[in-house]
Amino acid sequence: MIKLRTYIFINSLQPQIASYMGTASQGFLPVPGDACLWMEVAPGMAVHRLTDIALKGSNVHLGQQIVERSYGSMFLHHRDQSDVLESGQKVLDYLQTDESSRQKCHIMWNEIIRAITPDHAVLINRDNRRGSMILPGQSMYILETEPAGYIVYAANEAEKASNITLIEARAVGAYGRLIMAGREADINVAAEAATKAIQNLTGQDVRV
Repeated sequence: MIKLRTYIFINSLQPQIASYMGTASQGFLPVPGDACLWMEVAPGMAVHRLTDIALKGSNVHLGQQIVERSYGSMFLHHRDQSDVLESGQKVLDYLQTDESSRQKCHIMWNEIIRAITPDHAVLINRDNRRGSMILPGQSMYILETEPAGYIVYAANEAEKASNITLIEARAVGAYGRLIMAGREADINVAAEAATKAIQNLTGQDVRV
């Protein structure tokens, strides 16, 4: 049985998250303003069949596909929102389900660290090669979610709400991780937007 872990539609990718996704993309690169659909399923190998259905269902581009034993994920994108939504619906029809069957997202870590020291900033920047750099003195926001794929949505909503710098948005694996940096006031706004976005998502609470 195929389990729908993540199913999230983003109507317009913000510039930083679109660029970040492009650094990891092995397919067609997304651009700011594209509509995007991120899906994650279990077991991982099932993502091949679902990718095939999605690509044949509408005029969308495959930005990335990750296949692991436990989980498989993909993201589709296109300038036209209706094309992305149609492809997603084809996948849901194949699974004989709807969006409400997706796994509910849980926040595993949510923290703001003020005034990052130079030593700390250097090590963070060495560890993250795809995003921007954090500067000494900036505030840092860290968010981890389960499932991982929802972190893209959180990052997009945070960027939409505030003037921040995207450091990392890891959306594959058991947990998703978002790191952002900026001025204290901007980080406060971004953290609130990301947290609210995740908490407002509906789904099946499989942990209960």
